[in-house]
This record gives sequence, C-alpha cells and structure tokens, in this order.
Amino acid sequence: MRSPIILVTGKDGQVGWELMRSLAPLGKVVACGRQDVDLANAHQLRDLLRTIKPALIVNPAAYTAVDKAESDISTARAVNATAVAVMAEEAKRLGAAVVHYSTDYVFDGSKAAPYVETDTPSPLNAYGRTKLEGEQALMAAGIPYLCLRTSWVYGIRGANFMRTILRLAQEREELKIVADQIGAPTWSRLIAEATAQILAQCWVKAPDSLADCSGLYHLTAAGETSWYGYAQAILAGVRQLPGWQQRDLAALLPIPSTEYPVPAKRSGYSVLSNQKLNTQFGLSLPDWQDSLDDVLAAMGES
Repeated sequence: MRSPIILVTGKDGQVGWELMRSLAPLGKVVACGRQDVDLANAHQLRDLLRTIKPALIVNPAAYTAVDKAESDISTARAVNATAVAVMAEEAKRLGAAVVHYSTDYVFDGSKAAPYVETDTPSPLNAYGRTKLEGEQALMAAGIPYLCLRTSWVYGIRGANFMRTILRLAQEREELKIVADQIGAPTWSRLIAEATAQILAQCWVKAPDSLADCSGLYHLTAAGETSWYGYAQAILAGVRQLPGWQQRDLAALLPIPSTEYPVPAKRSGYSVLSNQKLNTQFGLSLPDWQDSLDDVLAAMGES
C-alpha cells in the first residue's frame, strides 16, 4: 500500500524543520518553503496543493514578525489567515486533514490562571488577530483538523529568543530583559514529536478517526517563567558547557514592559493549560527548564 502524502509547510522554520524528521515514519513527507510557494499568494498555494494532493497538510508556517505586522497587516493576514483558509478549502476538496499551529498571542493576558481552550480570545496585536482569524477559518471548514496553540517557540535553528540572548550576551556588557511578561518557552522539537505521537494515535492507522478528535488543543512546555527568568536560565545553562565557562557574558537587568517600548502590545500573562491534550492523547510535555537543559546540551555536543 502506498504511503500517504504529508505536506509540511515552512520547512526552513524551527517547527517545520523538526516536523520533516518526526513525521517521516508516518508517510511520505513532502516539505515546502518560501522558495517553493509564497503563502501570501493564494493562487500559487492552491496550485501546489492540487499538484501534490496530500492526504494531510501540516502547517507550521506563519508570518511571525510580531512588531512588523502592525504596519504590514495585509501580508500577515494573507499568510496567517487567508492561506489557512485556502488549505482548509483544498483539504475539503481532496478529502484531506489539516494540522495547524497557532499561538498564545490570541489572548490578552487578563486571566490569572493558565488559559484553557474554551477561554474567549482577545488578541492585543495584529499578529494575534491574524492568527485567530486563521484558527476560525480552519474550524469553520468542516474537515478533520487539529489546531495546536503553542508559545515562545525556540530551538537550535532559526531566529528565536534563546539564540538572540546567546549572541547578545557575548557582544554586550548588560542586557535589559522584560520581567513582567509570563509564558512557557517551548522547544520546537517537542512540538514536532508531540504532533507525530498524536497523528500516530488518530490518523495513521485509521485516517477517518482524526474527525473524532478534531479540535483546538494547547501544546506547550509545562511550567512558566518571565523573559528575564528565561534569559537567566539560558545563561546559567550555557555556562556549564565546554568552551563557555571562560567567556565573559553580559549581566542581566530586569525591566518592566514600559521600559521596552515596541510597536505591538504584548500580553502580561499567556500561559496555556495542556490538560485537554493530556486527557485526549495522554501527552504531557516536560517542564520548560528541563527542555532548555536538553537543548543547551545538544548545542554543546554539536
């Protein structure tokens, strides 16, 4: 029997790159990046989907320049919302399913406890609004789907907070880091591996069964921290690696968000509850600190 075709977008991104490896045992992975398709071009995207005819579309690609989105909302909407709607429409035509990734930025941070899937979204910025529009388009399409919200994604590859801190800590004497925004740093590899485990349960053996567990799920590391606490953990961890002990690294200074003005407003609290994911699929991601230790150890070995 032929392996089902799994189309993965954003192959050069943090999650996309990990998905190519994690999903390989489940089917024939066809991965595409910006050089293959412009997600802001709906016609080009439709042509790609109709040519490949995937049984499953996995979409980690997104317009993630949060501050730039404030002045470029048309492109952010085209990638984060319209492209998702196109994928859902084409999936319905093909009889396919969709796995899509969203964000903690759909919430405004007014809650004092971890957000659950039934909490009402209220995004504070253009990025969050366009990601929410993408969620809504997927849910309204009438197809088998998984919408996985995650947060503060990082990894060994790509542009992310961890890599930025490691670079700037070697270039500067002091780094001012926001200490009043709370979330859960989540390793891209864990997102990809959890996705593969979910699909192994409810798609590979019986593709129709994905319809039974379709829905919105939160998928983040356990625990919570501030950007300042995260930066502290990064530098403390990297100082344990060979070659880093003797390096002079920047001192960290905690600051409030008001002292770090940016175009896009951020939530003060965006921790997501993973209880629904655990109940449905028996999955629990490790604490963010444990994952960070693993990432830094992997960096030290490379």
